[in-house]
Amino acid sequence: MSGSRISAEELDKILTQVEDKERRDPKRRWINRMMRSAKQYHKMCPYYDKRTGKCFLKLGEKCERDGRFDGCPVFIEWLSSKYDELKSKGRQLPMDFLDLTLAV
Repeated sequence: MSGSRISAEELDKILTQVEDKERRDPKRRWINRMMRSAKQYHKMCPYYDKRTGKCFLKLGEKCERDGRFDGCPVFIEWLSSKYDELKSKGRQLPMDFLDLTLAV
């Protein structure tokens, strides 16, 4: 059993490699910036309907995360598609989440 475990040093090395890749990826950095910015303005997902419990991004399907958008795969995928859309049109990327709605 001890042969399958990795040391703390090896784990730290792997984690720093993953963090370095994320830092170099401009798309991932922009998505993280938008997530942090959205958290400043919204306690719950801005695309969550509290009354019905549905997600506007999933076209009215039930939200599995009850409005929490930190780490939500649907919200991250939406941000990713917005990044691709803005880049393909050659537009400047917004630096704030509120500017994202104006950019589209």
